[in-house]
Amino acid sequence: MPTEPGNASPSNPIAAPGLGRRRALLAAGAVLAAGVGAAAGELTDGDRTSGRATGADGPPPGAPTPFHGARQSGVTSPQLAATKLVAFDLPPSSTAADREALRTLLAAWTRTLASATAGTGPSPDPRLRAGGTTRLTSLVGLGPALAARLGLAVPAGLAELPAFPGDRLDPARSGGDLLLQLGAADHWTLAVVGELTATAARAAGATPRWSQSGFLPGTEPGATPRNLFGFKDGSANPDEDAARQWVWGPPGPHENATVLVYRRIRMDTAAFAALPEEHQNLAMGRRAGDGAPLTGTAEHDEPDLYAKHPNGAYVIPATAHVRLTGPRLDGGARMLRRGYSYDDAPGDRGLLFCAFMRDPGQFTRVQERLATRDALNPFLEHTASAVAHVLPGAPEGTALGDHLWS
Repeated sequence: MPTEPGNASPSNPIAAPGLGRRRALLAAGAVLAAGVGAAAGELTDGDRTSGRATGADGPPPGAPTPFHGARQSGVTSPQLAATKLVAFDLPPSSTAADREALRTLLAAWTRTLASATAGTGPSPDPRLRAGGTTRLTSLVGLGPALAARLGLAVPAGLAELPAFPGDRLDPARSGGDLLLQLGAADHWTLAVVGELTATAARAAGATPRWSQSGFLPGTEPGATPRNLFGFKDGSANPDEDAARQWVWGPPGPHENATVLVYRRIRMDTAAFAALPEEHQNLAMGRRAGDGAPLTGTAEHDEPDLYAKHPNGAYVIPATAHVRLTGPRLDGGARMLRRGYSYDDAPGDRGLLFCAFMRDPGQFTRVQERLATRDALNPFLEHTASAVAHVLPGAPEGTALGDHLWS
């Protein structure tokens, strides 16, 4: 990243004694620099305006989240404690047959999710009444390949991500023609609704591709959850005004639609935890304790990227994650981040980065910038990826995807 003329900031030496693990630093004084880039704001919030996150409003605690509405609840409602992402493929036959199969599946998912969310309908699953009120959110998205194959009316910029330096993507965990994300207060609800939606998918001819479960730590309402590095994740998502510019589509058929970029990121939590807290803070550009930027006193203070020490070095280092994810470096563009943690094995835990934006090219620009300089790179490995056009919501009397056929 360019610095001011005559004021190039030296990288901060980060000692990592005795790590001895993949991607750990090679010696004391090594610099946390080049490698695999973490996605914009994936591990902390980057340089974003303070304020209440979009989608922070919702029903009272314990009340069901309405399914029907202009936008899908999986993007707008407060995050629940558990999530499950499932991708499906729709095997090709003929364009006409595949379009009809997709329309049938979206209508079936609309009925299933609406019934499960409300706990009512012609035949609500009795298992969803076993634990009291069902708390469920959901979103449905379409992959770029399916949209192109069927000639669907999706945003022109919808496309798969390019390859990034250091990616170690598993094709069996990536991509997909359809992406479904469920959120719930408990795993029981996810298991039951996951089964119901999978049954509807099979009936329409779709086949499962991959699934991934995630979770959030116990967090007070309105507080920012932490990731497995122990840092707050998503301190200052865009408010509604900013989201209308950067997250939701422009007025027209995509006004209440958005694009989801998903990345499964393995985190070397033990190696990172072995760093002194001061060095962790320098790598992030924020303090672990209160989430405040190194130039501020409170979590939602805006990072001052120009503040310097008396020796001329930036207070927020040149390789700090917060600096490299700053909207100032991308024309002010912002993402809505709704990440989760995962823990699939002793050596496989990390972050399910889920970010929403109008233009997926925004993610590409930031990720390419991070890939060369992010101080967190030695501790991260991207292992799966997907992009999906998140459909507008389904108001009462309509089905998801109705705009695709008009």
